[in-house]
Formats: sequence, structure tokens, C-alpha cells
Amino acid sequence: MLLRPYQEVAVQSAIDALNEHKNTVVVAPTGAGKTIMLSSLIGQLFNDRKNVLVLQHRDELVSQNINKFERINPNISTSIVNAEAKDWSGNAVFSMVQTLSRDSNLNNMKPMDMVIVDESHHVVADTYLKIINHAKNINGNVDIVGFTATPNRGDKKGLRSVFTNCSHQIEIATLVREGFLVPPKTYVIDVGVSAELQNVRRTVKDFDMDEVARIMNKRAINERVVEEWLNKAAGRKTVVFCSTVAHAEDLCEEFVNKGVIAKIVTGNTDKTERREILEDLSSGDTEVVVNVSVLTEGFDSPQVSCVILTRPCSFKSTMVQMIGRGLRTIDQNEYPGVVKTDCIVLDFGTSVLTYGSLEDDVNLLGSESSRIGQAPEKTCPNCDSIVPLSVRECPICGHEFGKDGNTELEEFSMTEVDLLDRSPFRWTDIFGTGKCISATGFNGFAMVVDIDDLSCGLVKSSGGRLRAISIGTKTQAIASADDFLREIEDTNSAKKGKRWLNERISDKQKQMLSVHGIEISGFDFSWTKYKATCYLNYLWNKSKVDEIINNIKKTDGKR
Repeated sequence: MLLRPYQEVAVQSAIDALNEHKNTVVVAPTGAGKTIMLSSLIGQLFNDRKNVLVLQHRDELVSQNINKFERINPNISTSIVNAEAKDWSGNAVFSMVQTLSRDSNLNNMKPMDMVIVDESHHVVADTYLKIINHAKNINGNVDIVGFTATPNRGDKKGLRSVFTNCSHQIEIATLVREGFLVPPKTYVIDVGVSAELQNVRRTVKDFDMDEVARIMNKRAINERVVEEWLNKAAGRKTVVFCSTVAHAEDLCEEFVNKGVIAKIVTGNTDKTERREILEDLSSGDTEVVVNVSVLTEGFDSPQVSCVILTRPCSFKSTMVQMIGRGLRTIDQNEYPGVVKTDCIVLDFGTSVLTYGSLEDDVNLLGSESSRIGQAPEKTCPNCDSIVPLSVRECPICGHEFGKDGNTELEEFSMTEVDLLDRSPFRWTDIFGTGKCISATGFNGFAMVVDIDDLSCGLVKSSGGRLRAISIGTKTQAIASADDFLREIEDTNSAKKGKRWLNERISDKQKQMLSVHGIEISGFDFSWTKYKATCYLNYLWNKSKVDEIINNIKKTDGKR
């Protein structure tokens, strides 16, 4: 597997930080591929760090992470320590924190060369600290690495007790720019209570939600929420964040009264019912799920394309978590024909007014996002941690940096050409119009075809069938198709800089192209073996390409 450019930067930055500090945290939002990066990090350091412990706090993450890890590092042995198994035999041990923190299990832990903490904003909890301190006691040279999307905790407990530096922070802007997340489209709706919300008392972790409910849970406001949804996002799978259970129940009832299929999830909803409700959302049997502090973390439904905030957020990280539920792109293998080009955010709770919309971040073009090397750094004046120069808030302690008047900000102008230039593969324009481009490797090929105002990413692995992998914007289609090639190609020989890609077209290829009406003159030196292969891949699969395109046109995508 070949890493995405920003993943290469993050992994190399983490390696550099470990060599200098023996600890580091990497901040990577939903969709960045944390498991891919931590797996690559382990693989690259395996010669020096033979025994690695990977900590998770949810059982489903253990199985997900170990499956991806084994695909990337097939030669590194793995084992699991959780409620069902207590196996320390693997070089990479994946463990549940709740299980390992018990003395009877912790005492059996072998010396580890590296401990990786997934969702490391939890790392200052007593259970995590107990494990990390034990790992340090039995091996004083152990490295500690954290991966998280939200380093700043709601209780304002910094991560300084474990991490002295943040080696890299991947911005949501980067993932949107490169097509790995959809862009948010934010509407701030004033229902006349902004001043009241700003004066709500704050507790240790958040606003006083009972007081928020007193302000927000009114019939007129609930009716306005549903009205705005019907006007701006009707038909979109939607997640709503409320202040209290009573608030959620009343708002859910208002949706139902307007003929919308809506259901509610709270902390009191049992796991079976919660799973059924979320499955109904994915299948389309439910349009709207209203929740109270349940779906901010650990919920992943790519079909969600609208997020409604009917409560304020004490911290920007909480707002980002909530909005992030709707930014996932669609995998056509899982959701055939579904089109998602953006995520509508309806903010009734003043969070965007307080922190700025995510579009503000998307409009900044970071010069370091695509280059491998040493990222510029600065020192946090509050906790002395070393952090990337670009961060506005310290990932270790939460300190907010003032804006530097000398910082040059550029408007977002990323084009599809930029993405193709940065791809490790050589993309070929089949018709010379940009409406059909293709790239090939040793294990398969990919195409991006324009269909009216949409683009479709088409992929085929060796021995497989041609299939759509994404339908959306051109950027999203290129990103998913290029990602497919990165995943199936495991050698640098397929990269576009290799000499063999420029070899002259063969006589056999000329004959095959001639059968399809393409005659190559002996004086036409623009044709290479690679270009001919891309054309032939298209011609041999043209009937299937046409079939997929016609099906998309018939349904106009399931927008």
C-alpha cells in the first residue's frame, strides 16, 4: 500500500519526534486514516521496536484496526488482549484499555518498545495512565505515541503529563481539499436567543444543558428547526444534536408531526435499539436521528449529509466532532448509486458564530500539507510543548495562539490538476477533453469519467470486475480512484517517474488499437506503452463503463 501524501508527512514527522522526544501525538480528523498511519509507523520502525502495544477503548476498534494492520504489515505477528483473549504472543498486541488496566492482566504484560494510544485524548484518564506508567516501569526506554481527532478535552485536562509535543496536525481543510471529506455548507440561523445562550452558565465540561434547554426547547423554535430543514435539507439523512432528553423528545415529535420519519437516541437507549435505529438511518427507513451527547464519537454513517446543532458547544473540538459526523465521503461499493457532494450544517446554537465555520479552515491553503519533510514548529507559551507552526490551538493544553499579522493566507484554489500532479501514478487524458482520465498499475487500473455535473470514479483490480467507487465532485472522484491504486499497488515500480512508462508503444498494442479504429502513425512519438495500456483498458471495458454511466443517469444518483 502507498500512503497518501499527507499520511507520509504525518508518519515521518512522528518518527522524527520519537527519535528526539520518545513521545508524540498526531492529530488526524475523521477520514484521515489513523489506522493506516499507525500501522505504517509500526512497520517502518519494526527493526528497532519489535514489541508494540496498541490501546483502544472500544471493542469494535480492536477488530477493525487489527484487520487493517495485517493487510499493511502481513509479516508482523499480531495478538489480542481483551475480555475474550489474553494473548501476548504477537509482536503487535491490540488491547482494550478496560481489560488491560486490571492488575491481573497488567502484570502479565511483556516489556514493550512502543505504546500507541488510539483516540489519545483519553490518555490522561486513570486507566490509561496506569497502563502507560506500567509500560515505562518495565521498560524505561519505551516510546509513547498518540493518534486523535480531538486532542483538546472538554474538561480542559491537558495531555502534557504524557506528551511533550505534537509532531503533526492534519487539518480538515486538507482532507476536503484533496477529496477525502466532503465540504460543509453552513447556515447560521438566528432564532432570537443568541444573547441568552452566550450568558448560559458553564460547568466543568460544558454549558449547563438544563439552562440551554430552557432557552431552546420552545415550540416556536422547534417548529423553525423543522421548517429550515424542510427548506434546505429535506430528504438528506440527518443527525440532530440537542441539549437534554426532553429537548430531543420534543424536537423529534415536531419532525414526526411534519411527516418526517425521525427517531431519538439518548444515553438511556439500550444498545440493541440504538443499533437498530442507526441501521434504519443507513437503510433509509429513518430520515432524521435526534440525539443527546451520544453520536459525537464512535458513530460512522457516511450517508449522513446534514447535521443540525440546536445547542451551543463549549469548545471548538466538540463542534468539529459533531459536524464531522456528516463529512464522510461515500464508498460506492457499500452504497451503490448514492451521491454526496457536501454536508449541510444548520446551526441554531451559535457555535459557528463563536468559533467560525469549518469553511473558514477550508479557505486556507497550507503549503506543508503535501510535502515530506520537517514541518515548521513553534513552542506553546503555556505548556512549552513543541507543536506545528500552523495550529491555532495547542493540541496538548488547549492554549489559543494569537494571529500572526505576517502569516500569509491564500484563498482555497485547489484544482483537479493539482491532485493529479501529486498522484504517484500517471493519469492519461483519454479523449483530450479531461472528461475521461485513466491511470494503471501492475495490479489494476482506475478511471474518472464526467457525467453531466457529476464525476464517477471507476476501478478494476486484476481478475476483478469494473465497478464505481465514488460518484460526486471531480475532486472526490479523483481522490477515491487514486486511493484505490495506492491501496492495491505495493511497489514503487508503478509510480509515474519510472523509465518503463516512457517506452515506445509496441506493435501488438498498435494492432489492438487499430481494431478499435485508432491508427498510430510510425512518426507519432507521443504514444507509449503506458498510454496505450490506459486506452486499451478503456476500450476493453467500454460497454461496462457505458452501462454504469447510463444507470447513474437514469437515477440521477440517489442525492
